Amino acid sequence: MQYNDIYAVTPKGQQELRSAATTISPPEVELLVRLDGILSMAQIRQSVGEAVGATLDNTLKLLLAKGLVTQVPPDPFAASLQFQLSPTALTEAGAEADLCAATLKKSNYYVRIARKRGSPRQRAPGERQSAIIVDDDEHMAKFLNHYLTFEGFDVRVAGSRAEVVAEFRKAPIPDLVLLDVMLPDADGFDILLRIRSHPQLKDIPVIMLTAKATREAVLKGLASGADGYITKPVETESLIQAVRTVLGSQ
Repeated sequence: MQYNDIYAVTPKGQQELRSAATTISPPEVELLVRLDGILSMAQIRQSVGEAVGATLDNTLKLLLAKGLVTQVPPDPFAASLQFQLSPTALTEAGAEADLCAATLKKSNYYVRIARKRGSPRQRAPGERQSAIIVDDDEHMAKFLNHYLTFEGFDVRVAGSRAEVVAEFRKAPIPDLVLLDVMLPDADGFDILLRIRSHPQLKDIPVIMLTAKATREAVLKGLASGADGYITKPVETESLIQAVRTVLGSQ
C-alpha cells in the first residue's frame, strides 16, 4: 500500500454511504466520503492533518477487507504541473487563428489539415471506430451521439471532469474526441493540453465545440493542439464534414 495509490468507492461502498443504518465506524464513513478515485492517499493525508492522517492506513485496510473501496489506476489528467501555452505555440497559431475565426463565421466548422498526427489506431477486423463526446449539455450530447453512431462510431459520453477521467481509462483509446470548451468543473482547453501531453493519447484527433468563435478563443484552441472547431448550435452538415475531414486527413 503506497501513499500515491488511488482508491475509489465500490458500488457496495456507495450503498453503505446511502444506508440510513450504516454498519461501519465514523472514521470509515469519513474516509469513504473522501475517496473519489482522483486524489491519492498522500493528498488525502495532507488534507486531514497529521493527527487524523496517522490512522488512515488502518481505516483503509478495513474498507478494502469489506469490499467497500478498490484501488484504481491514476487519473490520466492529474499531473501535478500546471499546463501553460508556450509563446512559440501562440505565435505559430496566430496567423491561422484569423483564418479559423473567419471560416467559423462563414461555414460553422474549421479543420486543420496541416497538423501532423501519428498513425491511426489499429482496429480489429469489423471493429467500429470509437469516439468520446465531452459535453455537459444532455441534449447536445444526445444529438452528437445520434449522428456519430449513424456515421459508424461506438460513442461514449462524459459531462464532467470525473466522467472524462473514467472514459479515458476505458479501452479502446478513442479515434476521435468532440470536446466542449466549457464544462461545469473543468476547462476544455486544459483537458486538450493534458491529452496532447499524454504519451498514449497525444495523437487522438480532437475537435473543439464552442459557442464563442472569437479570435482569442480560437487561438487558444489551436495553440493547445485542436484539430478543428465546430460552433454551437451545431449544424448536422458541419458536424459530419468536420469529422470526415479530420479522420480522412490522418
